[in-house]
Amino acid sequence: MNLKVHERKHLEEVYEYLGECIVLLKKNNDFPLNEAGDIALYGSGARHTIKGGTGSGEVNSRFFVNCEEGLKNRGFNVLTTSWLDEYDAVKKRMKENFNKSIKKSAKEHHVSVIAESMGKVLLEEDYQLPINKMCDTAVYVISRLSGEGNDRLAERGDFLLTETEKKDLYVISQQYEKLLLVINAGGPVDLSEVDFVENILVLSQLGVETGNVLADFILGRINPSGKLSTSWDSYDNYCHIGDFAEIDDTRYKEGIYVGYRYFDTAGIKAKYPFGYGLSYADFLIKTKNINIDKTTVSIEVEVKNTSEKFAGKEVVQVYVSKPIGRLDKPYQDLIAFKKTDEIKPNQTQTIDISFDFTDLTSYDENSHSYIMEKGDYLIRVGNSSVNTSAVAVIELKDDFTKRIVKNCLGDTDFDDYKPEPIQHHIDKDIQRFQIDLSDIKTEQVDYDVEDEICPEIAGCDIEKLALMNVGAFDPKGGIASVIGSSGKSVAGAAGESSDLLKDIGLKNIVMADGPAGLRLSREYYKDSKGVHALDINIPESVLDMLPGIARKIIRFMNRKPRNAELLEQACTALPIGTAVAQSFNTDLAYKFGDIVGTEMELYNVDLWLAPALNIHRNVLCGRNFEYFSEDPLLSGKMAAAITKGLQSHKGKGVTIKHYAANNQETNRYGNNSMVSERAMREIYLKGFEICISESDPYAVMSSYNLLNGVHTSEHTGLCVDVLRREFGFDKILMTDWIVGVDFLTKNSKYDEPNAAKVARASHSLFMPGSKKDLNEIREGLKENIIDSRQLMVNASRLYKVFAKKDDKDC
Repeated sequence: MNLKVHERKHLEEVYEYLGECIVLLKKNNDFPLNEAGDIALYGSGARHTIKGGTGSGEVNSRFFVNCEEGLKNRGFNVLTTSWLDEYDAVKKRMKENFNKSIKKSAKEHHVSVIAESMGKVLLEEDYQLPINKMCDTAVYVISRLSGEGNDRLAERGDFLLTETEKKDLYVISQQYEKLLLVINAGGPVDLSEVDFVENILVLSQLGVETGNVLADFILGRINPSGKLSTSWDSYDNYCHIGDFAEIDDTRYKEGIYVGYRYFDTAGIKAKYPFGYGLSYADFLIKTKNINIDKTTVSIEVEVKNTSEKFAGKEVVQVYVSKPIGRLDKPYQDLIAFKKTDEIKPNQTQTIDISFDFTDLTSYDENSHSYIMEKGDYLIRVGNSSVNTSAVAVIELKDDFTKRIVKNCLGDTDFDDYKPEPIQHHIDKDIQRFQIDLSDIKTEQVDYDVEDEICPEIAGCDIEKLALMNVGAFDPKGGIASVIGSSGKSVAGAAGESSDLLKDIGLKNIVMADGPAGLRLSREYYKDSKGVHALDINIPESVLDMLPGIARKIIRFMNRKPRNAELLEQACTALPIGTAVAQSFNTDLAYKFGDIVGTEMELYNVDLWLAPALNIHRNVLCGRNFEYFSEDPLLSGKMAAAITKGLQSHKGKGVTIKHYAANNQETNRYGNNSMVSERAMREIYLKGFEICISESDPYAVMSSYNLLNGVHTSEHTGLCVDVLRREFGFDKILMTDWIVGVDFLTKNSKYDEPNAAKVARASHSLFMPGSKKDLNEIREGLKENIIDSRQLMVNASRLYKVFAKKDDKDC
């Protein structure tokens, strides 16, 4: 395999960090092994290892190393080839049965197999294969696939282990001296039934070299330093106060009590809590000094590697209870984190972690403001949400209002959950501080700002403005639009903006999917009509379900003419979003963004449709693998770092998504997320605000779902009042790819978005664009749903970001 120079360089740069993305849950010092030798390999993910989830985030990589190949690459002699061969036959039968069930279900629901199969994944089934001891060491890999368009299930073969997996693990634990359980999944798996396993690694899904990482971990060449970005427990222990996977209306009754905020406040210790993760090394964390300068709180922390043999990295986490004794506050919130450098055995590193005390606000719906109530704010330092020490109390003498806004996100038909009072133990000798915020002026948001129009845009006629507000669409339509292959300048691009502004210096903007790397067609050719992808941009699982003649037609349409030159676009597959967040390392996130930015320059892509930073509200959300965490601070910081890395490349930008409350895939086009103003602002919007304020992304993508009865793309409160006025975002806002809504959703309670209403809510682009969208804007102008000035404002934002005019603002 002949890798290009940039491919080899990027793969090496990514591999350097992959140990920081994996999480060691349990250890008994059986690993690492001293050398490669005989090994027994079992499980669904041994050969059928998964590099990432399905859907728009899948990268068309040149190669992939599964777990078996990774072990062999590092010199291991895998003795269980016959078992793996037998499992291949079992897997083939599972797949055949799965395809038949999809076709049957599609027929019953009177929809196409493509619509019925969207996001559905094959559940692992039970089978009978004998296990006999082959050597001293065994590795058992459990894989779980999830994807865009459907949610996971709290059933065996998905979130729960199968009976076969439980039995196999028990038998192996009795036969082999050493056993490593490996989880190759994009999210949590219930491990409560296999407590007897003493070594467990969350390998996650790391892109093309996933199998090599496993082998290097086993040999101690990679020392894990990842921490869980989402709590892992049995499904019954998660918060079930609110709805999930409802068809029409999903009530977020739990309010702000999501993830560890619920576990900690309800007094439930998750089996593997947020922020938790072991290493081959062991660490001792000691707070040395705390200093407050005006509103900046600085904490000096000493981290000692207490192991005799292994170097490693640790993540120091700072949590705050704000203020203690309040009934309407979670037990604690993550307020800061920092990763050490690699610390050698018996060595120490001192790090400084700081945060702004005024960031500890809560949202008060009655006064529609961000406030801090007087009282004692308890600061904790540790290496997970449950392993901390209280280090200081900061007393706020008087109530403080940081910012006055307005309630603008809509009403719910329920009151948010309020827990029982929380008891906090405070040592009487704890260090105490007082802070006075009386001299800090309260911010007042101005919602009546008049948006700027570029002179070049003001001169455009109405028809041209209408065209500029929708993506550049293929008038012929068809399945190409449905699968997001509407780019004509770059093969496999997700879409483009109109090219009608070349006369004023604005070219068409090329967009490509993410977030696990740049998703383009790997092979393509050019002719007088443009570029043509040779990759079939339909998942193989969907192709399998189509009639034979349909598969032949699709492959025929994607053939290369005899005389055409074969061209390549080799892109780097990155770890999934959750694995990136598990690193707790913003330098890593910056580097990954930098890699994508470099490849965008190589392949002439302008906007990356990533990173994705929705909250892991429920562990069954099918798209959680793309998202970072259950915590908004961690999500926002990771997204900001990726954005800075990518946008260090001039003229290249990110599109943070999906704005907002996109936390399930069930009926994602027509599902109404019903969320309180407070929960939206403290949980679901906070990460977006952090990313925007710290990194100034080029674009934001709204989500498919509705928010409190209004499509997010039409929601002026969400898109204008909050995003534009409060967050100060003045760049490109676009829709998600609104294509074939009726094709995918039947008998929906809510209408699909209207392009005129979307433009009114300050979207510059309705994507991927169609004649129908264009006609809706024309009609909207006639019916005064939208006015020409707003169309000019929307187009001006495109112009300000991408026009070639010596970097001058309009």
